[in-house]
Amino acid sequence: MLSAGLLTLSLLSSTLRLSTPLILAALGGLYAERSGVINMALEGIMLAGAFTAATVTAFTGSPWWGLLGGLAAGLCIAALHAFCCINCRADQVVTGTAINILMLGIPPLISGALFESTGSTPSLAKTQTLPTLPIVIALVVAPVTMFVLFRTTFGLRLRAVGETPEAAATAGVSVTWIRWQGVLISGLLAGLGGVYLSIGQNSLYTRNMTAGRGYIALAALIFGNWLPWRVLLACLLFGLMDAVQIRLQGTSSVPTQFIQIIPYIFTMVVLAGFIGKSTPPKALGAPYITERR
Repeated sequence: MLSAGLLTLSLLSSTLRLSTPLILAALGGLYAERSGVINMALEGIMLAGAFTAATVTAFTGSPWWGLLGGLAAGLCIAALHAFCCINCRADQVVTGTAINILMLGIPPLISGALFESTGSTPSLAKTQTLPTLPIVIALVVAPVTMFVLFRTTFGLRLRAVGETPEAAATAGVSVTWIRWQGVLISGLLAGLGGVYLSIGQNSLYTRNMTAGRGYIALAALIFGNWLPWRVLLACLLFGLMDAVQIRLQGTSSVPTQFIQIIPYIFTMVVLAGFIGKSTPPKALGAPYITERR
């Protein structure tokens, strides 16, 4: 009984740790998509945050400077996405995908120049990591997001811009500025998710260490129907699947590679089953064009 209880507690702890980057990225994406902008760049933003945090920490020795660097990197990549999608009215899916591809190549290039290794940054000491802080923030972000979306003027405007931007503009709301704010908040939270991966859950940046978590966060948004609490629960469910596959490795004759794909198979099943039942913001993905007289 005692060992079973410890096993359950250990599994829950692993679920929370593995869910943290998903929660931060998904709830970040919620702000962007509630404003009407598809943030396909979550994966790239997380990679930027993870690499920058590890690099800054390696040079300064301070995880707090690494945290600030990772947040700044997430903010910059989100600003690039916002400029292309909102101001230039580029296709939001194509722009986000391009940023993801770009961030697969830039970190190894810079890492090779700075550390003579394209595979990873130098390992950090345990005192140079922040494992607890992002976990706490991830748990706090969900109720804060619920309050912001449904109890504040900003949340009302964000939802209005994502549903009927023309009506919001008629009421005096700047659609462009509100969408910019949504995408920038998205960049901060997704960047923090990347920071957790490199100087929280791990002690270095490794090539493509997000391993598709940005895309899983997008799946959690759809599964959670763009509602904070449901998105949180979806991320915890995905984290549970990841924790289970880690526990199953080495316990059966099934090849490890087949066990490792469990979270991704689960993601595909969820998308296939729920994508038609979810109700996205009506203006999601549609550029706003100001009428000129």
